[in-house]
Order: sequence, then structure tokens, then C-alpha cells
Amino acid sequence: MARQLGITKLEGTIGDITFYKSKDGMMARQKLSVSANRLSDPAFARVRENAQEFGRAGKAGKLVRSAFNKLLSKSADGRVISRLLQAIMNVQKSDATSARGERNVWSGNAKLLKGFNFNINSPLSTVISEQYTTTINRATGVASVSIPAYIPLDAIKAPEGTTHVKLISAAAVINFLSETYQSVFASSAGIVYGMQQEALLTLTHNLPANSIDPIFLVLGVEFYQEFNGILYQLKSGSFNALTIIAVDVD
Repeated sequence: MARQLGITKLEGTIGDITFYKSKDGMMARQKLSVSANRLSDPAFARVRENAQEFGRAGKAGKLVRSAFNKLLSKSADGRVISRLLQAIMNVQKSDATSARGERNVWSGNAKLLKGFNFNINSPLSTVISEQYTTTINRATGVASVSIPAYIPLDAIKAPEGTTHVKLISAAAVINFLSETYQSVFASSAGIVYGMQQEALLTLTHNLPANSIDPIFLVLGVEFYQEFNGILYQLKSGSFNALTIIAVDVD
């Protein structure tokens, strides 16, 4: 991969060279292509299998993002799509029963997604020091996260300018085979970021009872600044944290 060093910035493809902008600056790489006829060649069996699994992982990643989109719109970094895709592919690789090219999320270990941070710039583990507990009851469909009594300034690491925080969560039951999901969201009220003692907080979500699909529970923190009685997202949410804290599989 080459880096553009000249003054002129190019984007697009010229001949076999593609010019593009990345986080590392303007880059250039050789365009690679395989004709449709060659893809049917037995020699490209591994390519076809990898392409099938890559496409399947892409759909699964999009499904997870859609399930939590209400929160992701405020709490995701610019590379969450590619990072989640990689995490989903690791789940597919754990599928020990499907043939090559057919590995999938529903046959893999979805618990590997626990701990995934939707905003890599603000991991939940560095934001909340207080220990929280999670409960997922498949029989009733109730999924909850509880945070014991805490002092905001001690329990939450907030960026400069924060006057209030909100603790947010969501639970989703996802069927990767049918590409469907059901999500439930919960949030605390705006909490003054100070030295006051806050009571035990439990965020509860009611999902369909007796589901056989994977259940995901996420927890996050949103940072606000009060101005004339109105709470505004701090830095457009770039400091917000959101992480998958529990995954329950049947």
C-alpha cells in the first residue's frame, strides 16, 4: 500500500491504482479483480467460501447495529462497522459444525461479542468504576442491569464540561437466521454530575418470553452539559460509552 506524497490529492481509480482517503491520510493501492468466470474455477473454492462467510458476517453485523441503532446514533465511533464485522467473523470462526463457506453466527459462540465497545474511544470499563450486575430470565423475557448506590463523581469518569450524565441500556433478542430482532430501551433521568449519593438504579427491559434466540444486553453512559435549563450532548456524543455487557444463548 502506498501513501500519496504530492500536493495534489486524488480520489478514485486510474488504471489499476485506486486512490482513497483514510485515517492515515491519502493512500493508494493496486486494484485487484477476479473475473466471474475465474471465480467458478475450482482453484477459487476458498475465495468463494470466504466471500460467502464475509457476506453472512456483514448481514449479521448490520442486524446488531439495527437492533441498537437508537443508541448507536449517539454512541458509536467512525469505525464501528468494520470493528463489529471483525468481531462477528470471530464468532463465525467458532462454528465447529458447519462446512467451510457455511459457518455462521447462530452456530457459533455469540458470547464472544460480550465486551464489544461500540465507541472504541470511550470503553465502558474506563468510564464506570462501579460494579454492576446483569440478569437475563428467558422464561419471563426480563433482562436488567443494576448499578448499586453510587456517587457520580467517584463512579463515573466524565470529560471536562460535563454537568449531567445519563445511564442508558438496551436489550435485544436477535434471530440471525431470519434476520429479525426485537429491542427494548431504557434510560435514567439526567443525573447531576456531583458528589451526591445516588440510589440503586435498575434498568429493566421486557422481551418476548421463552425466546430461543440469543439475547444481548448493552449498557452505556451519555454526557451532557446544561445550558439555560436544557441538557445538550457533550461534543455531539463523541465521549459517550456503549458496550455489550451480557450475551445469553439458549
